[in-house]
Amino acid sequence: MNSWFVFVVLLLLLCSINKPFSATTLFDLTTDQNALLVFKNTITSDPNAIVANNWSTNTSVCNWIGVSCGNKHQRVISLNISGFALSGTLPPHLGNLTFLRSLDISFNSFTGPIPYELSRLYRLKEIDMGVNSFTGKIPSWFGALPQLELLRLTNNTFSGTIPEEIGNCSSLQILNINANQLTGHIPHGLFNVSSIKEIRMAYNGELSGTLPSDMCNNLPNLSWLALSANQIEGQIPQNIWKCEKLEFLWLSENRFNGEIPSEIGSLSMLTELYLGFNDFKSGGIPEEFGKLSRLENLSIFNSSLTGPIPKQLGNCTSLVELGLGHNHLTGELPQELGHLAFLETLTVGYNLLSSSIPSSIFNISTLKYLYLSFNQLSGKLVLPREKLNLEELHLAHNQLSGEIPSSITNASMLTDLELSSNSFSGYIPNFGNLRFLQFLHLWDNNLTGQDSPNQELGFLNSLTDCRFLKVLQISGNPLNGILPLSMGNLSTSLQKFLAYECNINGPIPSTIGNLSNLNWIALFRNQLTGSIPPTIGNLNQLGRLYLSENSLQGYIPLDLCRLSKIFDLYLNDNNLTGPIPECLGDVESLRDIALDSNKLNSTIPSNFWNLKDLLFLNLSLNYLTGQLSSQITSMKVMNNLDLSHNQLSGEIPSSIDGCQSLEILSLSNNKFEGSIPPSLGNVKGLNTLDLSHNNLSGTIPDSLEDLKLLQYFNVSYNSLEGEIPTRGHFSNFTAQSFFNNSALCGEAKFHVPHCIRKDIRKSRLKKVDRLMKYILPPFILVIILAAIILLLLMRRRKLKGIPVAVDNCTGVVDWRRISYIELVRGSNDFSEMNLLGTGGFGSVFKATLSDGLIVAVKVFNLQLERVVRSFDTECEVLSNVRHRNLVQVIGCCSNPEFKALILEYMPNGSLEKWLHTERYCLDLIQSLQIAIDIASALEYLHHGHTFPIVHCDIKPSNVLLDEEMVAHLGDFGISKLFDDGETMVQTKTLATIGYAAPEYGSEGKVSTNGDVYSYGILLLEIFTCRKPTNDMFSDEMNIQGWVHKAIQEHAITEVVAPDLVAREDQQECVLSILSLAMKCLVVSPNERINMIETVATLQKIKAKVVSGSIVITRGQ
Repeated sequence: MNSWFVFVVLLLLLCSINKPFSATTLFDLTTDQNALLVFKNTITSDPNAIVANNWSTNTSVCNWIGVSCGNKHQRVISLNISGFALSGTLPPHLGNLTFLRSLDISFNSFTGPIPYELSRLYRLKEIDMGVNSFTGKIPSWFGALPQLELLRLTNNTFSGTIPEEIGNCSSLQILNINANQLTGHIPHGLFNVSSIKEIRMAYNGELSGTLPSDMCNNLPNLSWLALSANQIEGQIPQNIWKCEKLEFLWLSENRFNGEIPSEIGSLSMLTELYLGFNDFKSGGIPEEFGKLSRLENLSIFNSSLTGPIPKQLGNCTSLVELGLGHNHLTGELPQELGHLAFLETLTVGYNLLSSSIPSSIFNISTLKYLYLSFNQLSGKLVLPREKLNLEELHLAHNQLSGEIPSSITNASMLTDLELSSNSFSGYIPNFGNLRFLQFLHLWDNNLTGQDSPNQELGFLNSLTDCRFLKVLQISGNPLNGILPLSMGNLSTSLQKFLAYECNINGPIPSTIGNLSNLNWIALFRNQLTGSIPPTIGNLNQLGRLYLSENSLQGYIPLDLCRLSKIFDLYLNDNNLTGPIPECLGDVESLRDIALDSNKLNSTIPSNFWNLKDLLFLNLSLNYLTGQLSSQITSMKVMNNLDLSHNQLSGEIPSSIDGCQSLEILSLSNNKFEGSIPPSLGNVKGLNTLDLSHNNLSGTIPDSLEDLKLLQYFNVSYNSLEGEIPTRGHFSNFTAQSFFNNSALCGEAKFHVPHCIRKDIRKSRLKKVDRLMKYILPPFILVIILAAIILLLLMRRRKLKGIPVAVDNCTGVVDWRRISYIELVRGSNDFSEMNLLGTGGFGSVFKATLSDGLIVAVKVFNLQLERVVRSFDTECEVLSNVRHRNLVQVIGCCSNPEFKALILEYMPNGSLEKWLHTERYCLDLIQSLQIAIDIASALEYLHHGHTFPIVHCDIKPSNVLLDEEMVAHLGDFGISKLFDDGETMVQTKTLATIGYAAPEYGSEGKVSTNGDVYSYGILLLEIFTCRKPTNDMFSDEMNIQGWVHKAIQEHAITEVVAPDLVAREDQQECVLSILSLAMKCLVVSPNERINMIETVATLQKIKAKVVSGSIVITRGQ
């Protein structure tokens, strides 16, 4: 009985204790459920209906997909919805999941910021929000989560800086914030979290600063450091050896410099080392890397490395990938690399390696990808007879010789074979065994096809077994054979067939029309005969057809009009006859047409002028007749039109000014008559105009003087009359431009009579008599009265303290002395209306002198410090120089109270206006010519005297443009004249920030090298239209660093003004100019290029641009 009573009491007691706990548990779990239901409602997309169908009040929250509860408290401790493809935002209610230890919402599409309320989840150990679209800053409260071990925010769009508070997470093991948009420095506190194993911050792009020299002192567990693709600079810390557990070290694509620490060789656990795209100019590859026996990937691309490849790398027996390309490595390719038994990829292209390729390399059975192109490797290519597992072999642009070994067919897995630009000779081997071959590049060697020029090229037969072949490039070899009919059996995957300059003869096989995916055929500069196969019209993917410079005959087949995607059609320099197919005018994709140097004998089809996107049309050297249609006005983008050497007649239509992009126009050697249309003066970009050998009459229109870019002009052998214009570029033309026009007159240099107006001799005596009787006496009287008034005014002003003297421009004999009164009158009392600009010296006004000459008056503000010295310096310099690209001084006005220089007036203002004002714009030719003008001025100052003159203040506002857009360098107020033999002086005078050379600001050293540096900055500004003081630049990234990075990444179109790089050839030109600027901006003054070399380089670039636009290289 007693025992039963005790049992009942205990049972009741137990129930009374358990009841409130159950109530509490139900309430807390409901809180978690409600928070997750709110989260469910914020989800805007659930394509697989996982949450929509499963998260329901009908089941316990602990049984929902992705939700886990703890056994002890029955609360949600884990939320894992990774990879559910959900979209939406995070609600603040998630902060009520206060027992949450793990939050994984990665691989979804959540957006917006992370709510602050999540900071209440102090039990969190793991947070994974990677691969979403979160924005805003990384919350600083992450640093207040005491148990946090994993924080993964990779692949989002977080911005701003990394919170310093992250360094307070004393339990943190993994930090992954790769691929965001973070900026600023890496918090140094992170390097004191001894528990951390992984720090991943790669691919943010703008993380900057340096790594602390003691970085590894407190990181004994660090196994992964990923900082690639940022802007981190300085040296890699030498104490990196203390991070002895490092397995992955990713530091590529930053701005690290100095030497690569040899201490990295002590990291025995290292498996991946990426150091590429940095600037390790101070050394080479440490030999100590040979101790990294576990290393699998070593990549140091494009990092300015010098010296040899250490043979010790052959000890890195675990290497799978070795990439050292795009450096300056020298010496031999070490034979010891043949010991790398697991190597799959070896990339050492674009270096200066010499000697032969070690045979041991090809004994690596695992080797798949071998890149040795662009070196100086020589000798024969020796391959083993055993099977090779190579998939890609790149040996182009070396000095390899001998035959291509037939054993290359043992590499049956090859997809890409690149042997171009070597000295290989002998027959092209049978490649039929290379069944997976996609790219075959053999161009620019001495390979032959057959012994007899009448035999078919047999190797093409063997290639029919390569069913995946996409590109076949065999140009520049003396093949001496015939294209076989079997080439029509080549892979239908073939996209490019390039066999130009190969001495190929015979006809083009009609079977070429079977190659349905061809988009590029280049067979120019061969000896092809016969007609153009109509079957080419079947190639509906063809974009480029180059058949020029052969001996093709017959009509141009109408079937070519079916090529709806063709944009380059080059059939020039053949023996084609008959009419130009009218249907070609319906092929709207055409951009370039070259049919010149044939025997075509029709009119120009009228619908040709409907090709509104046509850029280049050359129909010269044919027998074309008829008139030039007025519909030519629709050719808005055409830049090159050559119709010369035909039998065209009629007048040149005035509507030709509709061709606003035209740069080259040649209508010579035809039968055009009538006058030269004045409307040609509206084609502002015209560079070449040839109208010679026609029947043109009338005068040369004055409007042509406004063609500021005109470099070549020829109207010889016509019937023109009147005066030859003298303004603009006509001042540069010679008599050859005007030969055999019997009625032209003008200057003696043109070898024509002087222009004499009618009746001038008859009226001369009458004019003299009238002058003596009626004009001269009143004129003398006016002069006397004016002199009296002037004396009175001068006396009056002298009494009032106004300056009158004009006799103080010391040492200048041939300058005009201009009175203060004349300047006051000519500038309307220096009115604001006449103000051209202001500067550190004072102001510049426009003025009209008494003889009608318009000038610029540079008035010095004598209240400013050092202005008198500036005036004296400018007088001294300008009195010693004479050059077409320096601002010309006309006169001066000087006394103790007033100082001014009277300068040549520049109607087009300063270069700064043209670079940084929206309504002004310079094209490529103008920009290049201005750069040459400035460089020529500096060349004259630096090297055109017995003593050099340093300008000291090269910037756009000091470059002025006359009416012909010729640039003139001015403002010599802080320039320096060196004594004989002097090359450097020191000064305290400040140049303009952003343009001054480093040595100028730090040490006050002035030399011609400083001007070269400033010119380099100016050159970048001209072609990027960005000031060096732009807000986008800072100490971490200046304008030269910005451009240098773009050059390295082959992305100059991202930094250059878009109008200057519209075409690929323009990009090459601008790249050459930017590379020249980099030579001007070398930090060491003595290593900079001089202005003589600079001018020569620019002239070569200009010649290439001009000749490239006048003579289009066939088939390029």
